[in-house]
Amino acid sequence: MESKHVHEQIAAMRQSFFNELEGKDNPNFVEEVFTMYLRDSIAFLETIEEAMKTIPIDSIKVDSILHQLKGSSASVGANKVLKEVNKTRQVLGKGNLERTKASILELRKEYDSFKAKLEPYFQLKQANSMAQEK
Repeated sequence: MESKHVHEQIAAMRQSFFNELEGKDNPNFVEEVFTMYLRDSIAFLETIEEAMKTIPIDSIKVDSILHQLKGSSASVGANKVLKEVNKTRQVLGKGNLERTKASILELRKEYDSFKAKLEPYFQLKQANSMAQEK
């Protein structure tokens, strides 16, 4: 029972934090930040995947894009994506291209999972906002 109370407190604190971030002047701030993250990160991933198809692979370019994805993921708290980016950069740095390709597949899975978790949240939020307007 105490665990449920703690989870409710955490949810209320999280919502309070989101409310403070968004405020009256920018009610969709959090959604906008995540929308930008999703847009930019999918572009990074697609560029990485295309770069991995070239011969020879431009490891410096791939690492640079991974570094950008790392920063973006850290900024929004996409910790599992960030972890996979770090793994991929390590493997790439060792020059093992087959393991790098496999690692990029895992990175894509984590990104897709993160995106799949975000989308329903914002859909519910939007539906709730519309219901409150009525």
